Amino acid sequence: MEWREVVEHPSLKDLPFKIETNAEGYIMMTPARGRHGIYQSLIDYTLRRLAKEGQVFIECPIQTSDNTKVADVAWSSTEFYRRNKDNDNPYLESPEVVVEVKSPSNSEKAMKWKAALYFERGAKEVWFCDDDGNMRFFNPQGELGRSELFREFPGHIDIEVK
Repeated sequence: MEWREVVEHPSLKDLPFKIETNAEGYIMMTPARGRHGIYQSLIDYTLRRLAKEGQVFIECPIQTSDNTKVADVAWSSTEFYRRNKDNDNPYLESPEVVVEVKSPSNSEKAMKWKAALYFERGAKEVWFCDDDGNMRFFNPQGELGRSELFREFPGHIDIEVK
């Protein structure tokens, strides 16, 4: 299936799954977990606080060489958003920052594969958040000690209620 068909298909609306497609156009679904959504929300909130400009997305569809992948969180510059706001189903290029929150079905190998796909489409950084809220930051050359684009972004996201 093409991505537009997936998005517009009436039987695929309101599923409790994250949907992506692979290179052959097959639908791949990942069950939703509460913790996953909390991390998405906290990463979104923190990026919005730190960003001086640009746009933050949750569930950002990106066309890759392995079909459409949906980043858990992404940040784009104002320039990216202006270039792509009318062509967002999926975006044909990657926002500058793409974040993947680990889910039970995502192995380290799968997450690194997705990172490579995002870098092919122009991502400047890809971040991983693990099950414990630990953040890892990558650019096309490899792992970073911290984000170069958002130097104040924490290395750990705490979901404990205060």
